[in-house]
Amino acid sequence: MNSKIQILEPTGILNATKGNEIRREINDIVSAGAEKLLIDMKDVTFIDSSGLGALVSVMQSLRKTNGELFVCSINAQVKMIFELTKVDRILQILEDREEFQRKVMTTP
Repeated sequence: MNSKIQILEPTGILNATKGNEIRREINDIVSAGAEKLLIDMKDVTFIDSSGLGALVSVMQSLRKTNGELFVCSINAQVKMIFELTKVDRILQILEDREEFQRKVMTTP
């Protein structure tokens, strides 16, 4: 995989603890020069406000470096939280990794 494109796969509950872990991990990824980041949430069972805050913070960090954040494979509960908080309007949400491959990795 291209080093400018990275994929994270969080698991379980995305809360304050996991959100802080993801922020640190993404800071390292961005510092290493990643331009596109996919967070595959297929194994995330629940997200709370701290987890949402972490995703928004990560997106803002990437935008500062002209990077892009993508999220895929969200379950119905996470989708509902995204919609209720309108986070779905600011995140680039894809159905799955295949859609990421088609839409993001095939564009120059």
